[in-house]
Amino acid sequence: MLEEVERWLSTRSWSVTDRPLHQLTAAKRTTGSTVSVVLPALNEEETVGAIVAAVRHDLMLRVPLVDEIVVVDSGSSDRTSEVAAAAGARVVHRDDILPRLPPVPGKGEVLWRSLLVTSGDIVCFVDADLREFSSDFVTGIVGPLLTDPGVALVKAMYDRPLTVSDGSASGRTAAGQGGRVTELMARPLLNMHWPQLAGFVQPLGGEYAARRSLLERLPFPVGYGVELGMLVDALHLVGLDALAQVDVGVRRHRHQDGQALGRMSAAIYRTAQLRLARGHLVRPALTQFERGEDGFVPRTHSVDTQERPPMVELAEYRSRRVA
Repeated sequence: MLEEVERWLSTRSWSVTDRPLHQLTAAKRTTGSTVSVVLPALNEEETVGAIVAAVRHDLMLRVPLVDEIVVVDSGSSDRTSEVAAAAGARVVHRDDILPRLPPVPGKGEVLWRSLLVTSGDIVCFVDADLREFSSDFVTGIVGPLLTDPGVALVKAMYDRPLTVSDGSASGRTAAGQGGRVTELMARPLLNMHWPQLAGFVQPLGGEYAARRSLLERLPFPVGYGVELGMLVDALHLVGLDALAQVDVGVRRHRHQDGQALGRMSAAIYRTAQLRLARGHLVRPALTQFERGEDGFVPRTHSVDTQERPPMVELAEYRSRRVA
């Protein structure tokens, strides 16, 4: 298995510099492919505007690489929608997509619904909380899909520094320590159960692109398990050589606290468990503790267990494709 991973790393791992922008625009013209960029967003008014503006300026106005930027707002209480629209995105509210089906909270839910309001042959997902964003994130992961017909899904890989509080205004940066759930939960699961995927540097990263023809055939876990679930399901559906990764540099974003990471880990474990056995958890919940005035207080959270079916199974989606 190690030999297979090493072969994959040598043939399906690239740098953003391997495909210059002029090569991508030429490939786009030749193939006639269209590209949608989707930002799932919840209370990201501080960062979403700069991301949208960079993609629009660099990849729509300066060169015609991206055809649409769609921000799917999943119920923000701040000015996320207004900021995104002012920067040039088309903003769609999660609850307005497929209204016959009540939405449930979760990132995967938003990504799944985005397929109904985008039209690109290639769909590129970008998290809305990135700081110091570069449009290389988009060109890097879209590039192999435009230039290699054998590639179906591309993940971004990057350094992910962790900002640690040290009493100063900005804090101290710990290089390579940002992917805590990846290192403590996702990477061990993948290495033990799906060792073919051991070569992915950032298996849980929110920046990836895929062909619509693949995405519409995948089930979507509604919560934080969506990235792991998508990677495992894509492996079984199209094979390892249809998956790839591209180095885009450094990813900076806000970091979750330890309890939020615990809930994310539980959702990811549940997603893996479903794919291993399709069994039932005895107790699909996670209890964590916070110190109160009289000692530790338990807080119990439900674990994301729901999944949405492949989009191609929905009548609304099939009728939209025909239209």
